[in-house]
Amino acid sequence: MKKTVAPLVAILFMLGTGANAEPKTSYGLSPFGDLKYGPDFNHFDYVNPDAPKGGTIKLRDLDSFDTVNPFLLKGNPAVVNGDKGGDLYFNFTQLMTPSYDEPVAVYGLLAKSVTLDDQGQWVEFTLRPEARFHDDSPITAEDVAFTFSALKEKGHPRYGLLYRDIIAATVLDPQKIRFEFRKGALTRDLPYQVAVMPILSKASFETRDFAVTTMEPLLGSGPYELARVSPGRSITYERVKNHWAENLPVHRGRFNFDVIQVDYYRDRTIALEAFFAGEYDFREEFTSRSWATEYESKPAVKQGFIKQDVLEDAKLTGLQAFFMNSRRPPFDNIKAREAFGLLFDYEWTNRNLFYGLYDRLGSVFENSDMRATGLPSPAELDLLTPYKDLLPDAVFTEEFTPSRTDGSGNIRTQIRSALELFKQAGWTVQGKKLVNAAGQQMKVEFLLYEQSFTRVINPYVANLKRAGIDASVRVIDSASWQNRVREFDFDIVVRRFPQPQVPGVEQRDWWGSSSADVTGGLNIAGIQNPAVDALIEKIIEAQSRSELVTAARALDRVLMWNYYFIPQWYKSSHFIAYWDKFGRPASQKPGFDRAVLQSWWYDQTKAEELATRRGN
Repeated sequence: MKKTVAPLVAILFMLGTGANAEPKTSYGLSPFGDLKYGPDFNHFDYVNPDAPKGGTIKLRDLDSFDTVNPFLLKGNPAVVNGDKGGDLYFNFTQLMTPSYDEPVAVYGLLAKSVTLDDQGQWVEFTLRPEARFHDDSPITAEDVAFTFSALKEKGHPRYGLLYRDIIAATVLDPQKIRFEFRKGALTRDLPYQVAVMPILSKASFETRDFAVTTMEPLLGSGPYELARVSPGRSITYERVKNHWAENLPVHRGRFNFDVIQVDYYRDRTIALEAFFAGEYDFREEFTSRSWATEYESKPAVKQGFIKQDVLEDAKLTGLQAFFMNSRRPPFDNIKAREAFGLLFDYEWTNRNLFYGLYDRLGSVFENSDMRATGLPSPAELDLLTPYKDLLPDAVFTEEFTPSRTDGSGNIRTQIRSALELFKQAGWTVQGKKLVNAAGQQMKVEFLLYEQSFTRVINPYVANLKRAGIDASVRVIDSASWQNRVREFDFDIVVRRFPQPQVPGVEQRDWWGSSSADVTGGLNIAGIQNPAVDALIEKIIEAQSRSELVTAARALDRVLMWNYYFIPQWYKSSHFIAYWDKFGRPASQKPGFDRAVLQSWWYDQTKAEELATRRGN
């Protein structure tokens, strides 16, 4: 499909304000650049609009769950281990829905149109009157307003942070709602944040409390309904027949399976063996050792029953790292944090544990042009220089690269350098122990919720012990792990933050001082840095792609050179495996999502042939 000229609303979304502009109405939003699809598009390019409906796909998730309310801080919610957005995109309707072959663009779903104020102070959505919840009650502007208030006031703290500059949701009529923004707020991202909000039924909460965990499904309105819940074991979604949005361009060719079933496994190894036995149909492989050594020898793979594929991924990869809790010693000292990074031997780990399948992360904006390279540009220096007295000199004089070894496992040089840094932080070696001025040995604990990751951490722990540190690994259940992380009761944890293609207000939650002490917040490293705060705001207020890139690169330098975390690894692709009973669109997958549950379908002929070949 040819690119079209963006409607003015997309430009307004990008600029935030316009001196001589007037409110404009459109079918889509995009923060920068053109919308790919014009107002008369029939379907997304990455789907087969004639894909058949039917069949079942079985997936797996790990550990367990104790609630099907995914909007709260409390509990361990059940979600689909599938495409971007998880079950929120299946069970609940949004005002607008993302296109996965554009970096950031949304098109009307519940909202048939969107209107932006000429000064960027409000956004209005006009709803489709045919939209319905699963009980056939209409979705109205009252439901949208209720959802906004419930999420912001009673939901997970992340919603309060995302919506803090949205001051009101005003119902104009049953099919029209206006969101008003705080005067002076940086409003570029706010229309998008509202547009992708999952919509709840106001009436359904007249007899139940929104703010409690529950195994009773919430009333939804999406293409799938949560039909069955086996507590802690499985969840089953069923496709809503004759769904109100089924023939809209944004849904045509998508959501083709009649049933999506997710089974939970306590153990990663057992889950893999269950896949080879045909207990479920599709998995993305995240363990490099399994991908490199455990597939090709299995009968189901040898006989072609199971197919493997590598899907390229154009997304900004995000950050996976060892996060150190800077709220407590020794991690409250930058020299100590830098020393911990020196003692992680990534090259040995990649060679011996990952079969060389990964690349080293060196940026919070990896796999994008927002990754800081070389020395700061003049535009970056304009942003960084006011905080020069607060920043490490290296921010201005060097390109950040993680510590590197020769991969042999011999890190004596790194240990010597780390001990010198620890000495500058007030720790010295006495009797093979690294101690502080009071003679107390440095003690750190890696907190995990799954046993399999210990094989990765144990070599790192051994290196820390060689430096005189009393290092250990503790594995606890997922619920306890979540509770401790929410309360910031840990030394080091492993987390991954998947960056959006256009970074914005979520950066406040991840790195901003205002979220450092918010229970359940995502600033788990405890970062409280005025330079970081200022650069986050520069990202949010960026009025062009070049301004965004400049601000992101500057933030990248400050975060990396302050050693708040030890970057791990990434790959710009998906390793997938599946039983050969599915159809896929002839077009390439969208660059910004693997879109399996969005665009694949159950192929009855293939399924019957597979059953015959297996002797079923």
